[in-house]
Amino acid sequence: MIPRKEHRILIQGITGKQGTFWTEKMVSYGATVTGGVNPRKAGTMHLGVPVHATAKEAQGTFDIACMFIPPMMAKTAGIDACEAGAKLLVCLTEHIPSHDVMEMHAAARANGTRIVGPNTAGIVVPGETFVGILPAFNDRVFRKGKIGVISRSGSLGTLISLNLVQNGMGQSVVYGVGGDPMIGTTTRDALQMLDADEGTEAIAICGEIGGSAEEDAAEYARGMSKPVVAFIAGRASPPGKKMGHAGAIVSGGSGDYPSKRKALEAAGVRVADVPSQIPEMLRG
Repeated sequence: MIPRKEHRILIQGITGKQGTFWTEKMVSYGATVTGGVNPRKAGTMHLGVPVHATAKEAQGTFDIACMFIPPMMAKTAGIDACEAGAKLLVCLTEHIPSHDVMEMHAAARANGTRIVGPNTAGIVVPGETFVGILPAFNDRVFRKGKIGVISRSGSLGTLISLNLVQNGMGQSVVYGVGGDPMIGTTTRDALQMLDADEGTEAIAICGEIGGSAEEDAAEYARGMSKPVVAFIAGRASPPGKKMGHAGAIVSGGSGDYPSKRKALEAAGVRVADVPSQIPEMLRG
């Protein structure tokens, strides 16, 4: 699911410092925020929208839930949002215990919810809406265009977006899939969505060492007509050492930089050595 302006957003943890700051940014950008959740402040208004005790109390008033929730409370909030009918759950929280993440994913499957994250920076549809903590409001970085960006890393996805704008390009969608080992929306899932998106003409993938996300995406990319380019972080990482995200774990000779680059290039995806090369590759 790609967020659109008409999609209604519920902010879980809306009254906290980060929830307040980013909700204000989302609303000023054009996102349709219809309510928030904080059991201790239920029945009040915050930033002009009602605060509910649970997502279930707000059922029917939102399509997307966005979590500004601490790790130990994330499972309860995530399951609440799924059972309340969220079509999309944007889980910004990192360091959620693995068994809690598994329960959240089970609830999502049972209720038809797509989870983005955990440990995502969110999603930006430039000129339309955004959900999360990416600075969509900075038009030097995010600008409406035709290039879809998929990234496990929020900061690297932002860097690639900056490179595109500096080279006269813009983005159709910037999709942060998240850096945890058990994410709900994979790089391949996001690639399929952007392949089907009429506003996207080409796609840039920002991957990392660890796991099989890029190899799985390469399988799908092989049959695509839209151009796909990629950058893989971790080329110079020492063997056997975990780098960056919890998902950046290389073990048993799999998930390393050479295997990812080989899989992508075999599928016809051009792989950049540094992010700044991506705009020129897209032109070519």
